[in-house]
Amino acid sequence: MGSENNSQISHFILLGISKNPRLQAFLFVLFLDMYLVTMLGNLLIVLATISSSHLHTPMYFFLSNLSIVDACFTSTTVPKMLVNINTKSNIITYKNCIAQMHFFILFSGLEIFLLTLMAYDRYVAICHPLHYTTIMSSQLCLRMVLASWIMNTLHSITQSLMTLRLTFCTDLEIPHFFCELNQVVQSACSDTLPNDVVIYFAAVLWACCPLIGILYSYSKIFSSLRAISSLQGKYKAFSTCASHLLVVSLFYCTGLGVYLSSASTKNSQSTARASVMYSVVTPMLNPFIYSLRNKDIKRALRKILKGKL
Repeated sequence: MGSENNSQISHFILLGISKNPRLQAFLFVLFLDMYLVTMLGNLLIVLATISSSHLHTPMYFFLSNLSIVDACFTSTTVPKMLVNINTKSNIITYKNCIAQMHFFILFSGLEIFLLTLMAYDRYVAICHPLHYTTIMSSQLCLRMVLASWIMNTLHSITQSLMTLRLTFCTDLEIPHFFCELNQVVQSACSDTLPNDVVIYFAAVLWACCPLIGILYSYSKIFSSLRAISSLQGKYKAFSTCASHLLVVSLFYCTGLGVYLSSASTKNSQSTARASVMYSVVTPMLNPFIYSLRNKDIKRALRKILKGKL
């Protein structure tokens, strides 16, 4: 079977979520609406945290960064899918595919890291309230976010460079709506063992280790909550964690569900449809989860909306 060198590859073909032509108009309207809601919701969260001085705290600093990452995360995949549906063309150039894969890895990793930092922030706030302002200083928060960007940038560059070394066969169809790393690597006709090793090693470091950190933080939080005598005090303390815990559960359950099911099913397009949950739906729901359960955010949003009316 013949193969082509990377320099000769011009494009990949994204098979998308469905091949049914009757569904294309519906999918275009659905994902366009979801994308606009995602961008608007996350933009409002960022504006609320910037414009309200009482939201200039570590928790809302991490939240505003999460909103920025969510907006970028969705923008990595949805606009290209909308263009493909509108033009009735599933082609993505080789360079754009690698770029899309690079930024998807970057922003998905940042999502995980920021959720971990937010769990640590809640741990310090509940378990060490008297030392909270000292431990969670603005300098430390900035350094942790900067370190997250550096580590995930290096990770995404590594994965991209590892993919660039591969050669691809004439069949360049990717059964997904974006250039997902595993799907791109599986379409190669050269040896992918080094790529597989790096992918699985990174999965442990970038998914399992942060999850262990989140679970450890919440185990300490729940232990501290048991020490609080009053029921009202327990509710007040836990209410600050409820939104974050819901977001973590939604992101990890959908993300892990997709990758565990992809290992056991041969229907790759089913995996592509399931990927919509963590790559599109979760970033759209995050602003609602935080704003609906947070009085400070709702107060800041009302001020913004009243100022524009």
